[in-house]
Order: sequence, then structure tokens, then C-alpha cells
Amino acid sequence: MNRVFYTILTFLSLTACSKDSVEPDPVPTPEEKMYFPPLTGTTWETKSIADLKWNQNAVRPLLDYLELKHSKSFIILVNGRIVLENYFNNHTATSNWYWASAGKTLTSTMTGIAQQEGLLNINNKVSDYIGTGWTSETLPKENLITCKHLLTMTSGLDDTSDEVDPEDLIYKADAGTRWAYHNVYVKLQDVVAKASGQTWEDYFNTKLRDKIGMNGTWIQLGVNSVYTSTTRSMARFGLLMLNKGKWENNVILNEAFFNEATTTSQNINLGYGYLWWLNGKSSYHLPQSQLTFQGSVIPTGPSDMFMALGKNDQKIYVIPSRKMVVIRMGDAADNVNLALSDFDKTLWEKINALYQ
Repeated sequence: MNRVFYTILTFLSLTACSKDSVEPDPVPTPEEKMYFPPLTGTTWETKSIADLKWNQNAVRPLLDYLELKHSKSFIILVNGRIVLENYFNNHTATSNWYWASAGKTLTSTMTGIAQQEGLLNINNKVSDYIGTGWTSETLPKENLITCKHLLTMTSGLDDTSDEVDPEDLIYKADAGTRWAYHNVYVKLQDVVAKASGQTWEDYFNTKLRDKIGMNGTWIQLGVNSVYTSTTRSMARFGLLMLNKGKWENNVILNEAFFNEATTTSQNINLGYGYLWWLNGKSSYHLPQSQLTFQGSVIPTGPSDMFMALGKNDQKIYVIPSRKMVVIRMGDAADNVNLALSDFDKTLWEKINALYQ
């Protein structure tokens, strides 16, 4: 209520000032063009804190906090240009590190690419592509599960276990009626491979990785398919998504799917799209919880931010209103965690101090 009251007062004061002011409107500053680094080499344009008129005094507290919290790397892009790029604890620009569940968004993106190529339809059932019997459910219940349910974490499968062998994929609820964070999304990689007639990694490399100049490989860790790359490669993917699926003038992912992926995808967890976390919604769910939490996922973060969040605080934050991408890789900031942690809240307080 206080925030609403303050907002109203601010609006009224600004309105009053504008009525009383006799000064002409300022000449708009020409909008800076989005920059995309070359696909090969290490060239990447930069932008200084001074150029942006940000607060230089806020840089050191941010970097000290990142180092204290076991970070390995940190990048801020604005309009595609590097504003901050820092490495800690013997990590370097050429070191690879795992994305953990932040890489779910790569799977979402590849599913969209396969759909735009006419290879699949996310509204079709999963068994259309990988055959029946991929769960231990009855056939009628299994056939309720579409690719979209895997994208939105609403398969209805029991999330007690994160294994994805058929005997572990047990009925809990009808697809679409329950949100639960579950590793079963990896079945989308099988769907894409079957639909494309290629291996998952070959299709990924051809259609996404190589087109935006990323490095990296997929590593199989048990049932988890985990992507590893340099921090700049993670930043390239964030930049692609900031530009709504386009790399310069090349459409990698069509905007229609991008828009679906980065908006609320179902009515249970408002803070979730297609394997993307969404800030600024009225409520959200956490992994391994059926509770609804009121407010924004990261209350200190921009309300239009969408996020790829991985175990032990692997982060891609994309903020369209600020034309900004923020990347953090490293070990867990505090205790081992899944997608979300208190680290996000404090980190965004430090980032906000740069430009407030």
C-alpha cells in the first residue's frame, strides 16, 4: 500500500511539474544500435561505466560481493556491449563451466526452432515422437502429456524422483493440472532428435551454437544433460534472447515462440514460461514445493526480467527495459541450492546501485 501511495504521489508531482514547466522538451538521445560480437575471435565491443553515467563507486562493492560468494565469472552487457567482465578464483575467459538448470532454456529454444522448421508441434503428445511407454502411466494418461506440458513443468508426473526412466515416471495428476519442477523436460531433447533425424548435439550445434558463435558441449551426468561453456558463450545466448531470438538480422528463433517462452505459460506458477523464470508476476512457485508465494521471484530485480537459473547459482538475467544481460557462473553462493536462492535478492541490490 505504501508503495502504491508513493507511486501516486510521484506521478502527481511529476504531472504538476510538467504543467508548470516552460522549458522545451529535451532533444531525444539517438538510440544506440544493438551490438553483436563476431562469430569467431575474441573481439567484443565495450562500454564504460562513465559512458553510461553509472555510479563507479558501486562497482567495487558488487565485485567484492561476487568474490565473497564463490563466483567464478560475471558479465554485464548493455546493448550487447560489455560493461563489466570479471573472473575470480582462477577462472578465466577461456574456462568452461556448467550451466546446470540454466541450460533448460537451451532446450526450450531448440524445441522452438524445431517447431518453426515444421519438425514438431509442441501441442502434440510426446509419444507421437518418442513412442508410447516412455512413462509407467496408463496409455490414456500418458497420451495427455504434450511437449508443451514438458516445457511448462505441468506433465503431472510424480516429482518425488528426478529420474526419467519409465519406471520412475509415475502418475501424480492429469497433465496440465499440477506444476512441479522435474527433470522430465529432458525428454524434449529426445523429441527434437527424433523429429530432426539428428543427434540432439548435432542439431543444437548447427541450429543454435554455431549461428551465434558459442562454444561448449553437452555432458551426460546420469539422467541430466548438462551444457558447459565459457561465460562469454552464455552471454551470447543471453544477447540472442534480449534481441527476441534474432542475431543481427538473422532469425534464429522466431519471435512468436520467444514471446510464448518468456511470458506466463500456465495458470499455476505465474512466474514460469517455457523453462524460463519470469520476474514481476503476482505470485510464483519454488522447485520442490506446491506452495504459492505472493510477489515477485526476485523482488529487488527489474519487473520485466526473465531468467535462466541453475543449481549453485548459475544465472542468466535478461532485462529488456534496460537492454541488459547479466551473467554469473560459479559455485553455490551459500548452501547448495536448485534454481533460486537468496543470493539473487542481494546481488540485484548491488547491481541496482550501479545505476540508481
